Amino acid sequence: MAIRLKVTCMVLMVVLVAEAVLVSEAAPISCGTVTSTLAPCFEYVLGGGQVPVNCCTGVKSLYKAASTATDRRTVCTCLKSVTTSASPATIQNAKTLPGKCGVKLPYEISPSIDCNK
Repeated sequence: MAIRLKVTCMVLMVVLVAEAVLVSEAAPISCGTVTSTLAPCFEYVLGGGQVPVNCCTGVKSLYKAASTATDRRTVCTCLKSVTTSASPATIQNAKTLPGKCGVKLPYEISPSIDCNK
């Protein structure tokens, strides 16, 4: 269960670092929002295979929702904390997720990403 939460945060980092959150503009993004939005991606990030459609829906929604630097930093920090203890295979799957969902990020998901940029 802890790995799934970490993977979810990592996946969300991929999305949020670019931009994210399904919440209204007034509501700040939280790690819980990241986790719940990316929950459909857990199976793919942990085991590979085909990316579920509802996973990409969450990735795209989160990308579009993160409208402020603070929101993007929050998502990044949440996902980064997960990648530090994830396996190389899990990190690789997380790195490929944005592209497979048609989202282009200006950075690569990794444990060494700088969330302050």
